[in-house]
Amino acid sequence: MASRGGPRAAGTDGSDFQHRERVASHYQMSVTLKSEIKKLIYTHVGIWLLLLAQMCVGHFKLLPHDQVAMPYQWEYPYLLSILPSLLGLLSFPRNNISYLVLSMISTGLFSVAPLIYGAMEMFPMAQQLYRHGKAYRFIFGFSAVSVMYLVVVVAAQVHGWQLYYSKKLLDSWFTSTQEKKKK
Repeated sequence: MASRGGPRAAGTDGSDFQHRERVASHYQMSVTLKSEIKKLIYTHVGIWLLLLAQMCVGHFKLLPHDQVAMPYQWEYPYLLSILPSLLGLLSFPRNNISYLVLSMISTGLFSVAPLIYGAMEMFPMAQQLYRHGKAYRFIFGFSAVSVMYLVVVVAAQVHGWQLYYSKKLLDSWFTSTQEKKKK
């Protein structure tokens, strides 16, 4: 063994202790998953801000309705989807399992459910656009139903991956909790 700055033990360069410096796999997994979930949360916040901006422009009549349509009904409950993301972020510093579980449950209620409702709400208008080529709502010259379906598809993927990674993170945290109890 060597002291700091002093001579090393005979026959070693000090590198034979590197195997002890590895981080346990569930801790590595936790850090990686937290990073991925944070990226998804920031993407979700971006989508949320775009919908909020569209709703504000529509309600406050900042632009004519032929440029930015009034929001669909599903967009109002979707505004609550920021709460699960905040709960998820709050669960990270101390690996708070209960906040993460609440985040996952409320993601289903406030994020996924409004997206499913939105897809059903906009389906007749999408069908009319596809069959007859008629659109009655527009967002900067594009059919509002096309733009909003694109938003729904992207948001559904973001929330789906967020739930998947949250479940894996929860499993990782349970692994570390079980190992602590065994000691």
